[in-house]
Amino acid sequence: MTAFAPDSLVLNRKLPLWYQVSQSLRASILGRAPDASLRLPTEEQLAAHYGVSVLTMRQALKELEAEGLISRHRRRGTFIEPGARRSAPRKLLGSIDAIVAQQSGERTTVLGHGPVRVPGELAEHFPGTGEVVAFRRLRCDGESGEPTNWAENTVRPEVAARIDLADLERWPMTKVLRDAVGVRISRITDTVEARLADPETAELLRVPLLSPILHYTGVTYDEDGAVVDVARIRYRGDRFSFTVTVEAD
Repeated sequence: MTAFAPDSLVLNRKLPLWYQVSQSLRASILGRAPDASLRLPTEEQLAAHYGVSVLTMRQALKELEAEGLISRHRRRGTFIEPGARRSAPRKLLGSIDAIVAQQSGERTTVLGHGPVRVPGELAEHFPGTGEVVAFRRLRCDGESGEPTNWAENTVRPEVAARIDLADLERWPMTKVLRDAVGVRISRITDTVEARLADPETAELLRVPLLSPILHYTGVTYDEDGAVVDVARIRYRGDRFSFTVTVEAD
């Protein structure tokens, strides 16, 4: 059994440190190797790893404990819950690293990819572009194998040409664009709305036709303000909720 090793994190001082640490550690827990130890490093070791105070680390661990991902035992230490559900509520709080962390921890299958005409509903995001590349992926719970959501990313051709499909099976598109392709992302605009499952979504997610789903649209802009990717993700309505937190200045 290998020791549990949390991912590194570049902290954004505009966001609560405990939140950023909790989301990074959450992604590490959900994406851990099958043979990784269930025991986490001590609070002091984790605090040193992330470069934060023990008090901040303690608050981050409290958040993960409330999600049911870890359990804390006096004198014994902190442990990952073996049967922890991977469908905790999504919390959107304005950080690229947070978005990457939220999207991690699921098993992803690439259903297909290829050039398509720009969909009419996305024409405003790709002015002067006749053709884009669509990537379709299905995400499943890493333990039960149950489908949780399916995603369709519409990407500019010059950017899509640099995407490795193997990366899309390991990482969220946001991480692939930023870390593998080298896109300098300036912002992502998110929209979440309730819809009814169409025939394709019902089949892929194994839900009844016209059952409620959460439809997420994420528009990713580069540093020049151009749209490089539009993600449309259909989440099972019985597996996810979204919480938006607004921090007062």
